Amino acid sequence: MSDPQREQKIHPGQEDLAERSTMTKAGKTEVNRPIAEEKEIIRRFKRKLAGLKRPLRFIHWGETSEYARGLSLLLEDIRTSVTDPLTGVQLVAAFFEADEDILGHCDDSSGHVGDLFRCNGRDLFVAYASRCSDWEKEAVADILLELNLKNDYGVRDLLVDCVGECLDEPVIRRMIAEFQRRAKAEKNKDKKTRHLMLVESLARQIRDAELFEKTRTISWGKLSTAAFIDIAEVWLAAGDVEKAHFWIKKIPEGDNFLADERDSLLLEIYRRQGDREKLIELLYRKFRDFRCTERLQALLDVLGKEKQDEIIDQETARILEDTSFRVSDAEFLLASGKISEAADYIVRNSEQLDGREYDRLPPLAEQMESKGRSLAASLIYRSLLSSILDRACAKAYSHGARYLRKLDALSAAVPDWQDLQDHETFTERLYFQHGRKKSFWSKYETLK
Repeated sequence: MSDPQREQKIHPGQEDLAERSTMTKAGKTEVNRPIAEEKEIIRRFKRKLAGLKRPLRFIHWGETSEYARGLSLLLEDIRTSVTDPLTGVQLVAAFFEADEDILGHCDDSSGHVGDLFRCNGRDLFVAYASRCSDWEKEAVADILLELNLKNDYGVRDLLVDCVGECLDEPVIRRMIAEFQRRAKAEKNKDKKTRHLMLVESLARQIRDAELFEKTRTISWGKLSTAAFIDIAEVWLAAGDVEKAHFWIKKIPEGDNFLADERDSLLLEIYRRQGDREKLIELLYRKFRDFRCTERLQALLDVLGKEKQDEIIDQETARILEDTSFRVSDAEFLLASGKISEAADYIVRNSEQLDGREYDRLPPLAEQMESKGRSLAASLIYRSLLSSILDRACAKAYSHGARYLRKLDALSAAVPDWQDLQDHETFTERLYFQHGRKKSFWSKYETLK
């Protein structure tokens, strides 16, 4: 048939219909392609998880970083490809269900693989579960209940610990009821305690302080300081300040276990109660326990900025009256602009300098040096150097050699050694006591 005859056979409008038909088929192909790709990725994911049950060999410590990276790519494939939220939840749950195959066949001393569960896996679960519909969230709860029938490696609890971010309270309460039923029926003490711990986690997330308190009491029997703090924390989160205070006051006087956590709760309790006097008293105590600009600022937030100079002068006097030395106090004096006082404090207490504080003393020495306080700087460098040599810490000899070179340079800038050894006497003593440490002296000589 000729082209004109073909054209006569086509009804008007059929050209558009034929074109739309072709486009529709093409469109379906385009839509089907990502669906097919998604299905293939899911199949590959399940295949690789199944393969973990048949490891070719044990993964040693030095290889776990690369091993974790490969596992993270598995989760990344799911994140970028799986669109259905419930399917995503099921796949993440399958990953956690493979915990024994994954963690049981590697040396995860470095924590790389564990972090994969704690971060990547947990976050991916929350992302998918948050997008689920109401009925799907019921299914999510069932998945978690089934998953937590077993938890030999402890990572499955991570998903229960984050349900407050993605499930509604009625669904969570259904989970609580099931864990309570399991705890009641369980004869094994450890397994019973684990079910109760999951009830505690869920009670904390929905801020049911009464349930948390009751469960902790059943689980622990005799409560300790840690329990008092946990219960107070949940009551405070639930908005009952007096109940929180009641539990904090159960901590025996003089018990300093978890002191920072206790004090943080007390500060919030006093703020909510409007008890300014108790708040200031506690802030002063914390500040004097460890003087720093951050704790000073917390105190000034209550007392007022105008009290800053008065408090600094007052605390400077207290530090200088003290016969003991604390690096934190020297740091506070410097941060407050009390340069001379800081130098005098260091010189007066030079015998108490502990060269093993090698993370904090070098910056202090450098600041003293930069402020022209050569004697104070020298005494700090001496303590660091003496500590290295006295302990024969060969791996730190290069640092020790640098400290001795620093002392050589600073010696000329010290106008008065007071009652202390001058640099020449100190160096002679070093040769006498540590002259046989050839490795150290070799490193010192190379720095000339």
